[in-house]
Amino acid sequence: MILVRYLLQWLGFGLLVGILSGSASAIFLVLLDWATETREANLWLLALLPLAGFGIGYVYYHYGANSVQGNNLLLEELYQTKNPIPLRMTPLVLFGTIFTHLFGGSAGREGTAVQMGGSLADQIQKWIPLDAEDRRILLICGVAGGFASVFGTPWAGAIFSLEWMLSGRFRPRSIFPAVWSGWVAHVICEWAWGVGHTSYSIPEIAPHTLINLSWILVAGIAFGLAGRLFAETGHWIGAAFNKVISYPPLRPLVGGVLVAGLVYLTDAYTYIGLGVPRILEAFETPLPWYDFLAKIGLTGLTLGSGFKGGEVTPLFFTGATLGNALSVWIPLPLALLAGCGFVGVFSGATNTPMACTVMGMELFGYEAGIFLGLACLTAYLCSGKGGIYSAQDLSKKYFWRG
Repeated sequence: MILVRYLLQWLGFGLLVGILSGSASAIFLVLLDWATETREANLWLLALLPLAGFGIGYVYYHYGANSVQGNNLLLEELYQTKNPIPLRMTPLVLFGTIFTHLFGGSAGREGTAVQMGGSLADQIQKWIPLDAEDRRILLICGVAGGFASVFGTPWAGAIFSLEWMLSGRFRPRSIFPAVWSGWVAHVICEWAWGVGHTSYSIPEIAPHTLINLSWILVAGIAFGLAGRLFAETGHWIGAAFNKVISYPPLRPLVGGVLVAGLVYLTDAYTYIGLGVPRILEAFETPLPWYDFLAKIGLTGLTLGSGFKGGEVTPLFFTGATLGNALSVWIPLPLALLAGCGFVGVFSGATNTPMACTVMGMELFGYEAGIFLGLACLTAYLCSGKGGIYSAQDLSKKYFWRG
């Protein structure tokens, strides 16, 4: 009876959360495409980035309440389950991210989808009373649905929602709800709404020899360090803005002036927005070696100053272009190194090696699985006790140290 009740409960909750998060991601992706196309056709919009930043900062400061914490608020509630996630988080992060991209900020989309999924999922417990453990599973479902639907990777979405807590308190009861919610959200976004995702490929896989695997270890170290650099850059810039500028709405205004000025002066339009075209190029042709550093800097400045958006697609950009640059010294296929960097830097910055490995196989094919897994694990181990989520509990990361 207990098993039947569990299955019925989470079939229902998972279906509802999947529909909500998948639909939210579909709307978000359509609006994001519109914002990107509009900006690319009207590059003068970059001049308005400071005003957009002030508007975003003003709304969050006066009306956002604890929504300003973003993904870290979700993590804190997954650990402690004290306060409800406000529904206002969904429209705030949705439109904040759209405006960031429309006017030329360098940001991603994962954070937006995860926050929308978690916020919408948590509204259910306002009408249906749940204990702390069931509410935690509900939030996990929201995270899984948001991640799975925004990238088209249902298995990785489920694993990410379980792995990113990294607290050593793994709960088997969460597995089925996370997987079910992720798949429902993916189906709703891609099949019901007809919103597709970017297609990637690694056309050539190197032989699985000891020397080739050793080269991936070397690359994985670089990916881990790049992930840590990405995270620390964002944290450092955020702390500097908070220290120097006391009125929060002014922070993204100043950040917008700096981003727009840098882009205008250096003609660095390649590095604003998501940067998906450049990511695709990284799988096909050699690129300037400094691409990954430029993306780290502009993304850190954008998000650290208070603009909204995710970090994951910029991490994909950073990893793919770093892998591309390493192909000059590492004798492995360019696309394979770009793919390993794509998920490896993501693994190092988020401390989720299993989710990143599975995501790589969902995006690039299972033939590259060993290389992807080795790159993600190495990057994870070499990135240290840090990451893009400041609320993430990393006390158990190096469990063998006690």
